[in-house]
Amino acid sequence: MALIDLEGVTRSYRVGRGELKALKGITLTIEAGEFVAIMGPSGSGKSTLLQILGLLDRPTTGSYRLLGRDVSRLRDDEGAILRSKTIGFVFQLFNLLSRTSALDNVALPLIYAGAPDRARRSREALAQMGLEEWREHRPNELSGGQQQRVAIARSLVNRPRIIFADEPTGNVASDQAEEILSRLKLLNDTGITLILVTHDQDVAAHARRIIKLKDGLVVSDERRSVAKVGPSAPGPGAEEKLDLTRPRLSLAEFAEYGASAMRAMATNKLRSALSMLGIMIGVGAVIAMLAVGRGAQRAVEARIKSLGSNLVMLIPGSTSIGGVHGGAGSRSRLRAVDVKAISDIHHVLRAEGNVRGSGQVVYEDNNWSTSVYGASPLYAEMHAAQPYYGRFFTEDEDLRMARVALIGDTVVGNLFPDENPVGKIMKINQIDFKVIGLLPVKGSQGFNDQDDVVVIPLHTAMKRVLGRVYMDSIYVEADSGDSVPAVISDIERLMRRRHHLPDFKDDDFNLRNMSEIQAALSGTTETFTLLLGIVAAISLLVGGIGIMNIMLVSVTERTREIGLRKAVGAARRAILTQFLMEAAALSTAGGIIGILLGIAVSVGLSSLAGWAVVVTPSSVALAFAFSACVGVVFGFWPARRASLLSPIEALRYE
Repeated sequence: MALIDLEGVTRSYRVGRGELKALKGITLTIEAGEFVAIMGPSGSGKSTLLQILGLLDRPTTGSYRLLGRDVSRLRDDEGAILRSKTIGFVFQLFNLLSRTSALDNVALPLIYAGAPDRARRSREALAQMGLEEWREHRPNELSGGQQQRVAIARSLVNRPRIIFADEPTGNVASDQAEEILSRLKLLNDTGITLILVTHDQDVAAHARRIIKLKDGLVVSDERRSVAKVGPSAPGPGAEEKLDLTRPRLSLAEFAEYGASAMRAMATNKLRSALSMLGIMIGVGAVIAMLAVGRGAQRAVEARIKSLGSNLVMLIPGSTSIGGVHGGAGSRSRLRAVDVKAISDIHHVLRAEGNVRGSGQVVYEDNNWSTSVYGASPLYAEMHAAQPYYGRFFTEDEDLRMARVALIGDTVVGNLFPDENPVGKIMKINQIDFKVIGLLPVKGSQGFNDQDDVVVIPLHTAMKRVLGRVYMDSIYVEADSGDSVPAVISDIERLMRRRHHLPDFKDDDFNLRNMSEIQAALSGTTETFTLLLGIVAAISLLVGGIGIMNIMLVSVTERTREIGLRKAVGAARRAILTQFLMEAAALSTAGGIIGILLGIAVSVGLSSLAGWAVVVTPSSVALAFAFSACVGVVFGFWPARRASLLSPIEALRYE
């Protein structure tokens, strides 16, 4: 069984509308351990033959048997496995990764083969080529001869059966050429089959067999008797069967992919920064917008909560449309007896009426226009308004129209900026009032500041300050949330009876369920948050398209690198994973910076604009995960395009 057996191999290429026949029926046999030189003028087909022998290309017709197995129709990944385990390449143009050290260039085939002891074997291969001291240098720091020796070390690091060399001395000086040929002959003396393509007769003279091609045909096959040094080449019987076992994806491969991604990003810093910019803005916008939406939702929830739980609000006037009824207060009136009657309804815990108006408050040289609430002592518990300092007024103070007041935080800041207001006397509409407590801070919503308020006893407000006869509203607290609908129904029947409304007339009052208002507002803010998130996510998608464009450019720029990686054994999976990791690295780096930007913007909106913002871990995790997914999704097509490239077409790319 010969090592290589070709029979009737042809290779044709489509050129425009015509067909170019590079090989026109090659039949030859190469035994294990031979040193073969393939010669011929330009266009004779010698490089095409070498590429087919090295599994970089496929014959159009004919058969190619390697160790007795037909390999002319192997799948791409099967060919990659053989190139990583059985075949080594020495290229005329060296084909070294420019941003990688000599040691890492040599280790590349070992990574794709899943071989152990990669670092040791790479150092040994470089030492064998006399380059041990140059292993950390990059290709641009080496001479042409040194670069070719690195390429030879890479070709033999996997202990291949065959080394293919394409014009290995074509780009080096004559003294370096002799050194390279001497090392190749030493490799052949150890039993490695060496197949060399050259147009130089002096180079071919070192071979033991010279095959000459012309116009795609073998015109001569000369065997020369040359003294051989070293062990004999192993015979065919000593050869094992071809190993097509696919190596498992190793940590070393992942490390190589990650290092390659970092090198690519570092080499094209501006382009990488612009790619990350879209993701960075998108992630920052997502976090900031979700923080604004969540803050608005929390503010609404806090505001509703401050009104109390299980509350029903009764206000005068009808909300019907059509001109039958006027606005609030134009028809019905709310009195203290209504409050008493409502308090007796089943499932009602308590009820309290209040009035509201505006007032000018003055303390010494400070004055402020604010809202004045007249309320009963039940207001504190029903509206979560227990003072954090001082006390609330009593029932007795309400009945005797005491001039006592509780003030909100905004009023405190404007009237008493530098002193404790409790116990001080201030004027409300030119009437003296004693401050007895400070209301809890409830915040503002839009233009409505809940802390810009003064609360005084109901009777005091109606008789002394606001001059009201009727109440503006009645708040009713049910004993549970489930009881609220029944309470509303009972209040409606009670008020229609008290106002003597016949069945054909609409209500002259309005009942509002605060729980329903809370649910509606919460739903609105959730929708608002979702819309903000969607708008921000659009910028992420734009950033993803930017990454896809950059990755397509990267694939085009690194086509030769892709061809090299495939030539030394990289399967489609390896190329796909490498470029996906690069796209993911770009989007992840942009995502991390975007998270910091989003948090900074949220803090700025909170401190400078006074907006309520809430940055939650879930929004950060969502934005980060989305950014990583954007990189993978938009990087998949360029990565797949790279993985489908033919190794020989990629190596030929200019």
